[in-house]
Amino acid sequence: MMPPEFRTSTRATSFRRLPARLLTLAAATFGLWSCRAAPREPGTAVIASGTDLESGNPLVTVHPLSRQVQRHALFVTLVRLDSALQPVPYFASQWRWDDDHRAVTFILDSTLTWHDGVPTTATDVAFTLTAAGDSLLGSPRRSDVAVIERAEVLSRSVIRLHFRAPLPSLPFILAELPIVPKHLLDSVPRAEWRGHAFATNPVGNGPFRFASRRAGRQWRFVRNERFPMAMGGPPALRSLVVAVVDESATKFAGLVSGELDLAGVSPTMARLVEKDRTLRLMSPPVLFSTVLAFNTTRSPFDDVRVRRALSLAIQRDRLVSAAVAGFATPATHAVPPGLPVSPTSHAANTGNDARHADALLTQAGWIRSPGETRRRKNGRPLQLTLLTVGSGDMAVEQLVQADLAALGVGLNIRVMELASFLATIRNPDKQFDLVLTGIPGDLALGHLSSLFDSQQRGGALDYSGFHTAALDSALMAARTASPSDAPRAWARVDTVLLRDMPVAWLYHARGVQGRSVQLEHVEMDLRGELVSVARWTRRQDP
Repeated sequence: MMPPEFRTSTRATSFRRLPARLLTLAAATFGLWSCRAAPREPGTAVIASGTDLESGNPLVTVHPLSRQVQRHALFVTLVRLDSALQPVPYFASQWRWDDDHRAVTFILDSTLTWHDGVPTTATDVAFTLTAAGDSLLGSPRRSDVAVIERAEVLSRSVIRLHFRAPLPSLPFILAELPIVPKHLLDSVPRAEWRGHAFATNPVGNGPFRFASRRAGRQWRFVRNERFPMAMGGPPALRSLVVAVVDESATKFAGLVSGELDLAGVSPTMARLVEKDRTLRLMSPPVLFSTVLAFNTTRSPFDDVRVRRALSLAIQRDRLVSAAVAGFATPATHAVPPGLPVSPTSHAANTGNDARHADALLTQAGWIRSPGETRRRKNGRPLQLTLLTVGSGDMAVEQLVQADLAALGVGLNIRVMELASFLATIRNPDKQFDLVLTGIPGDLALGHLSSLFDSQQRGGALDYSGFHTAALDSALMAARTASPSDAPRAWARVDTVLLRDMPVAWLYHARGVQGRSVQLEHVEMDLRGELVSVARWTRRQDP
């Protein structure tokens, strides 16, 4: 729920614009707070997060919005990407490649400081890259930094990166991995970083400083007045608040009442946002995929025929149309659309083939006898349990359940609290059948390595427990491919994943964001929803 610190708008028309079915919810959610909440400070933007931010430490974070806040607000990256996804200066004001493209030297901004006043230096960059590659930390970006052989500190403001093989251009990870402070984390054993106080009381060096946190309710960041002009200068906003609002209807009510400036809304509410003159609907491309992840370490999903059969049974076009109101692309490829390496056939094949699915299960020994609804093998019914944290009205789960029932597969749906869900599916001793989950992506496609690379075994995204030498080889070739070879290399990764099917890709999402017209200079693209946060401004109520 939204924190009580945020004043409910007193405009009489606010709740009259709500659909009748949301009026009671909105009144219950916001009406009790107006009598005791202080007015919002000028220059404050409030955005919604469906869950509490995962961490303030970018090297251990998977949650998409947490990573957005880290990359664009709280910390800085070595370089950043322009709208064409080309690297441009940020902390590194310039760089120079060696002739053989095995090393690159960066000149850093010497005026950038951590929010506690300590200078940010090349030593911090080297420390960050080394820590991200440490198996004890288990960072989700470990495979991405594996292309870096070593970081050589030449001076406080000069660092030289040596690569394991020649690279045609800077790897995306240098624009996606925020720098962390060595002086605060070097003494902390890396196996303890996730539980360390830095996770909830971070010290960054970006345009916004961490100010406060109320667990499960809000994070507050304030303008960094000392942010270097060469890197963009202090942000326009005085403060940025991330409010934890877990219900889609509550987010919509918060947008209508003026309590929220930006919130992801349910696709089914997109038209309501479009009809409200005080709001704007933004639907940017996002790197977020919804999948069925199979536990390949035990029966029945240790058999690739069963995994492929379930994938073929799912009507992805119906999922996209009925569950997310068309705000997604049916997925038969691991690589999402919109990237330079994306396949061109995303919309051509929705992956549904019930006849082939039936044949595969029969070959695997799962037989449906005449008159029976469930398949059996050696007398055992094919009855599975799907773990999920819930997708709003549970439309995705129920549609998948119906598709599998038509195939003779029973599916129980078990809704779990997020922390318990993650603990269960990340446990190396995997005691589940399959899960429905979202996979937050990144421009470097490092999430695919986090899911399947053997070096990431036991990591934050190792949901399926599936690792092979063939897949490791394909991923390494893709990570180090030249721009001209990269589409072919990532197509090879796709081919291996389609053959072995450790997860079934259901759909690649599009963003559905409601924005107040008072919040201005908001840009959204594949770099993220907060890419322009340092330039946001907010017009005040009259």
